[in-house]
Amino acid sequence: MVSPEIIRRYAYFAGLTSEQIVRMATAADEQEVTAGHYFFREGDMLDSFYIVLEGEVATVIELIAKGKPAVIAELTEREREVTISTIGRGEAFAWSALIPPYTATITVRALTDCRLLTFNCVDLRQQFETDPSFGYLLTQRAAQGLRDRLRDMRIEALTLAAV
Repeated sequence: MVSPEIIRRYAYFAGLTSEQIVRMATAADEQEVTAGHYFFREGDMLDSFYIVLEGEVATVIELIAKGKPAVIAELTEREREVTISTIGRGEAFAWSALIPPYTATITVRALTDCRLLTFNCVDLRQQFETDPSFGYLLTQRAAQGLRDRLRDMRIEALTLAAV
């Protein structure tokens, strides 16, 4: 559990009641990771979502050995990744942990050493059953984040196509 005051600092939680803020704080812990840490990979089951307190993480798509497997096989693990967006202080990621089927739609890796809030979504999803407005507000935030991430992917695709 973290202090509810930490939760109140972030716009992501605007509109939640005091009781809902306390629920978020109860479901949260602080976590520190080093640069290069993989939070999850595309397709993994998710049971947490995160707010970055310090540092930066990247959403990445991993290239697969299609078309020219010999070329891709020669690349290092990092060279086989295309960064779609970076996520910094105060931003959230892994909202898919709140939305069925609760699987990661992209890979996320720490670019720098990071300090984060980690939210237990298994607990939160159970609370949504008894407080649908709570679930609605967090799902709405997730939808806004997904919209922004889709925009980032479109811009990245256009940039790559122009090269």
